[in-house]
Amino acid sequence: MRDKTQTNSAGPGDGMVRIGAIVFFVGAVATLVTVAPLFLGTDPFPPLAYAVCMLMGVGFLIAAAGVLRGIAVQRRQARSAAG
Repeated sequence: MRDKTQTNSAGPGDGMVRIGAIVFFVGAVATLVTVAPLFLGTDPFPPLAYAVCMLMGVGFLIAAAGVLRGIAVQRRQARSAAG
């Protein structure tokens, strides 16, 4: 069984998960920055700053697509090995 396990190899979809995590993190930082004026009592940021907050959702979708891609490839490999 040990010869069939993958060790430290990037599988399909891993890059998408990494990119999705980075995009999500950028969106999370943007969200914190745009919410800060509400607590500090300063002028709010322009609407473009709030649009950058949408990157959280985009990053989550990219990461989820990477996970689903990895699952699909593993299923295909399991089916071809079994049949």
